[in-house]
Amino acid sequence: MKNVNIKSVVVALSLLATLSSCENDYQDEKPSIAAIAVANPNFSTLEGAAIQGGVAGVLSNSNPNDPSGKYTVFAPTNDAFAKLGLVNSGSLGVLQNSFLTNTLLYHVSNGSLMANQIMAGGTSASALSINRRFISRGSDLYINGSKIILTDVAASNGTVHAIDKVMIATGVNIVDSAILLKDSKVFKSPELTFLVQAVISSGLAPTLSNPANNFTIYAPTDAAFKAAGFATIQDVANAPQAVLQQVLLNHAISGGKFTSEQTATTATTAGGGTLTYSPFLNGVFTVKSNGNTIPANMVIPDIQCSNGVVHIIDRVLLP
Repeated sequence: MKNVNIKSVVVALSLLATLSSCENDYQDEKPSIAAIAVANPNFSTLEGAAIQGGVAGVLSNSNPNDPSGKYTVFAPTNDAFAKLGLVNSGSLGVLQNSFLTNTLLYHVSNGSLMANQIMAGGTSASALSINRRFISRGSDLYINGSKIILTDVAASNGTVHAIDKVMIATGVNIVDSAILLKDSKVFKSPELTFLVQAVISSGLAPTLSNPANNFTIYAPTDAAFKAAGFATIQDVANAPQAVLQQVLLNHAISGGKFTSEQTATTATTAGGGTLTYSPFLNGVFTVKSNGNTIPANMVIPDIQCSNGVVHIIDRVLLP
């Protein structure tokens, strides 16, 4: 996958601002947030998402919900969408429109938040009323698990900051989030059917849905369960409850952390096992448990739930 060409983004946006200012000798006219996405090829997938999700018109105008009339948008680049397999606007058909709209609104906040106002350890409320966290890692600044790679692009109706990963929030607890994925409420192809069955059959659903509990969950896909020897959903349902509990607790870490917040090389699971992490690279890392010879890769990292963070992985972490 090619890296985001930051220089080309800066040049294109600078040129856009210059051309806009030349249109009127008496007034500096900036493009709207939506127009920036239209004019810059690095945001073409975002442009398509805004149209499909019904927010392009919103981001073309002033913000009626803020006295300043401004928005702040943390804008995923094309490469950010590509990390989810969304390589162009035509790929967006794999997403449910309601989920796409909510995902886009999760990248938007009221008012114009400049880079010098973003502080590590602080939070910012999204248009979904769900807070995002600002995290410092080395010399980089993240919002949740997404690195902020370009700041303070001025628009007529606010400010744009570019990020390298799409942010995802479900607005519900860990168990309900898995059910949304299972029932195709997010991606049209179910991914976590086997996991949901394992959670139900293990009896751990009340623990994982309790708002008083907060977890980081590494969630294996259906393909991961099949590779681990569960050929069908019924195989999961027929497994001894104690076995399922042991396996699932090996995927849970106390305290919800985004990839950007995980700095240790190991972590102790809720079942007393140990997970080992590879070095942090390009926003993700691999995860290995004692029962695995090959580490698990992250399929979709950094899904914010109401009681933790879920990272979808491609292998079952065996105790």
